[in-house]
Formats: sequence, C-alpha cells, structure tokens
Amino acid sequence: MRVVVAGGAGFLGSHLCDRLLGEGEEVVCVDNFLTGRRSNVEHLLDRPGFDLIEQDVSEQVAVPGAVDAILQFASPASPLDYARYPIETLKAGAHGTLNTLDLARSKGARFLLASTSEVYGDPLVHPQEESYWGHVNPIGPRSMYDEAKRYAEALTTAYRNRHGIDTAIIRIFNTYGPRMRTDDGRAIPAFVSQALRGEPVTVAGDGMQTRSVCYVDDLVEGILRMLRSGLPGPVNLGNPHEMTIIDTARLVVELVGAEVPITFMPRPGDDPMVRRPDITRARQQLDWEPTIEVRDGLLRTIEWFAAELAARPVAGAGTATPGA
Repeated sequence: MRVVVAGGAGFLGSHLCDRLLGEGEEVVCVDNFLTGRRSNVEHLLDRPGFDLIEQDVSEQVAVPGAVDAILQFASPASPLDYARYPIETLKAGAHGTLNTLDLARSKGARFLLASTSEVYGDPLVHPQEESYWGHVNPIGPRSMYDEAKRYAEALTTAYRNRHGIDTAIIRIFNTYGPRMRTDDGRAIPAFVSQALRGEPVTVAGDGMQTRSVCYVDDLVEGILRMLRSGLPGPVNLGNPHEMTIIDTARLVVELVGAEVPITFMPRPGDDPMVRRPDITRARQQLDWEPTIEVRDGLLRTIEWFAAELAARPVAGAGTATPGA
C-alpha cells in the first residue's frame, strides 16, 4: 500500500510515517514545515519506500504515481501555533482538505481526516460522544482551529455523499509523546520542559480543568485500525482516563524529580473546562482502546525531552495552554 501523509513531518504525522514504513507500506510525506520539523523524518530519508515532498497542501497537492490512502494531518495543532498562524490554520482545514480530497478522488484512494476533540468546543455534555454537536464560539480565540476542523468534517462528508469517496473521520483527543516541540505551548511539553530546566511549572487558571491524555503509540494504533477498517466515522480516539491539569503538572514534577514550584497564570479565553472522550464506538467497531498507562507514557516522554533539551537548547519552554 502507498500512503500519503499530509503533515507527515509533524508530531503525529512523523509517528505515522514510522509505523507505516515499519509495517512494509510505502510512504509519501508531504509537509511545508510551518510547524512540522524536518528533523522528525530525517532518519527516514534513506529508507526504501519513503519519499519527502516539501509542499503546502493549502496551495496544491501533486503526488505522482498510484496512491492507496491519504491521511490529512496538515494543520497547526497547538493553541500557540494556530494563534500565530490563524489564516494558515483556516486554509489548512479548508483548502488543504479540499486539495487532499481531490487527490483521493483522482487516485481512487481511501481518505482519512484527522479531526479533533476541539469540534466539541467547551462541552456541555460530558464525556463527549460522537453524536454531540458541540458548544463552539465561531469568533473566539480558538475559532480558527475549531471551525477549520468542523468545516473539514463537513467537506469530507460532502465528498463521500456526492462523489462516493471512501472517507473516514477521526476526532483526536489530547495526545502526547516524543517529538512534540518544547515550545509549542501545550501543557505536557511545557510542564516537562520547565521541570527539566528547573523552572517554575506554569498552570493556567486554577488547574481544575480536566484533560484525558493519550500516549502517541496508542493513538497511532487507533488511527491505523480506522484507516484499514473501511468505516466512515466519526470515531473518537483518545484516552478516557481523566485528570485535572494541576494533577498532571504535579505528576510531571514528581516523575522528573524536580524541586520546582507550580505557579498559576490567567486562563486563556474559551479554554474548555472538561475534556474526556466516550470511546465506546472505537471499542466496538475497531476493537481499540489505549493500553499505555499515563505514568509510563510520561516517563518515555520525559526521557525524550531530556535528550532533546540537551541536544537542542531552546530559550524558554513556552507558556502552557492546557486546552491543547
């Protein structure tokens, strides 16, 4: 199978490239490196069956030869990134999804859209199941990402209904692991980076917001099961184990072994108060659920970040935005 991974040099995309290649698939990684990093896929450049195309899918998508599947993961994905690149984020969700859908149509390929739990907004239903329509501010500080993904879901559904494209939609909940940028502003990389540097760990608000965090290897397994299932979705993928942000920060400090204070900062606008996936559909239809405990996943993540910080010192870890 030949698979195009749009956004393949990003955090999730690069792990998908690794896994697909490891299973004997051919992979075409497409990325413009706006927020993805070439270093995430450098170790794959000499691997047989791997191609890297530097291209902005919001402008065009040109992939020669046969293609069996297209994974649309091209988008800034952290609050700091999509606040910095609001137009690019909207274009990735709109034009990028349109262009990759057209590629899937022309190649006769299965198309998988990486949507997000952000389509539920600051939810009034808890936990969130796929039938929930969400509580989203269309002009708020997170709207460029929320609405881009909601539009992408509508566009994917329209292509399936109008053109008969074999499409799938997954809604990804908070995920963490190696290759997250130390400065991307999401809670776990910020907490880990700050603790490793011996800096105060910053928590937004009072820290009583909840998140359900999934280790990247578990998520990749769920994505590939969805890709190979033939199901249209949407399907929630995430870890239903819910934790407060303050407890997550305390656990990171404990596992790092740092003696640093936890400090508080104003809570960002439209930051969701609760977030936990109902994964009944994934369990029943994909026979999937996370298996990696949070402590184990965090220890693996801390080990990677320690090596990353030693090799690539960065000034400042960025401000934690726990809605990421």
